[in-house]
Amino acid sequence: MSLYMEVLQMPSAKILAQKQAELDVLVGKLKNANAGVLVDYSGITVEQDTKLRASFRKSGVEYKVYKNTMTSRACDEVGYAEMKDLLKGMTALAISESDPVAPAKIAKKFADDIETFDIKGGFLDGKVISRDEIMALADIPSKEELIAKFMGSIRSPIYKFAYALQAIIDKNGEESGETASAEETAPTEEAAQPESEA
Repeated sequence: MSLYMEVLQMPSAKILAQKQAELDVLVGKLKNANAGVLVDYSGITVEQDTKLRASFRKSGVEYKVYKNTMTSRACDEVGYAEMKDLLKGMTALAISESDPVAPAKIAKKFADDIETFDIKGGFLDGKVISRDEIMALADIPSKEELIAKFMGSIRSPIYKFAYALQAIIDKNGEESGETASAEETAPTEEAAQPESEA
């Protein structure tokens, strides 16, 4: 190969700078995320992919396809070297900064529904975790589900207390109403005394 051809094939400084910028962004996302899941998305249809992305987006999870080489370099920089072995084939990354359960839960749902879609592994709170650990994590109730259960558990006694108070108020209201009716129908002392003869 001639020197001229070698120069042509070398990436330009602009392209290298762009790739470095993209890598820096990915490294920042991995550092800020409290959980992430690597998935094999091979074989899914456009419609399935659209639904998958919408589900992740709705839960505040970022889902993106990166080149395996870039993800591998990012893993080196954030200390997720064990995850590099998973970077084979068609790999996408789902990460969340706020909900550690959401990426695993959504990925598992789609893995259950789509035969070719699979979970490879991921990370949680700075530690690389296996596919089995991701599946176990997916079965943990989400933050929203836990809040709903908590609200339901405290709402029931409050409702019972409110119903009891209302029953007391209604009962007291009926009794005071009966008292008022009795007072209205009872003759007053003046009415009960006969008028003196003039």
